[in-house]
Amino acid sequence: MKDAPASGSATTTHHLHLHIGLRNLKTALSASLCALIYHFFLSERNPTFACIGAIFGMGANMDHSKLHGGNRLFGTIIGGLLGMGLFRIYLIFYPDGENRLLLVPLLFVGVIILILLAQTFWVGAVQPGGVVLCIVLFNTPVDTYVSYALDRMFDTGMGVAMSLLINYLLPRERLEPWVEKFKAKFHRNK
Repeated sequence: MKDAPASGSATTTHHLHLHIGLRNLKTALSASLCALIYHFFLSERNPTFACIGAIFGMGANMDHSKLHGGNRLFGTIIGGLLGMGLFRIYLIFYPDGENRLLLVPLLFVGVIILILLAQTFWVGAVQPGGVVLCIVLFNTPVDTYVSYALDRMFDTGMGVAMSLLINYLLPRERLEPWVEKFKAKFHRNK
């Protein structure tokens, strides 16, 4: 059997082209601003899910930001509320959380309800809502499931709002002339 060519050898036909565009910069700015806001003004909170919300919420333009950010935010809200309700039902039967097997049929019902709610309110909410639903049901302590779900909703909302704000204040149409001037000046000085 013949060995495959080594990466970077003469027979490799693909070329790596790295590009940092405006969306990359705005995404990094949005996530970094979230982390700074949490550091200085919300220091008792962890910025992780706000930063994730900011990254998911940044799109190529405002419409894409609304779509992707909406998917993340509405999914988190639907999954969080649904997870809280189902976990409360679980605690009625097992107040100490000692029998996790009951969570399996609750998850089954929860995923079906999640899909129906997403079809009704926001179609792209299924995947992020499913993530939050599973985390609330299977990875959250009995005494913190409500605060966890509410924190996820708040933090995700902060991140998505930051990306919407950045995309509103710095649309591509406003930034492209500046980028072109910078490139022209940079190439003249070479």
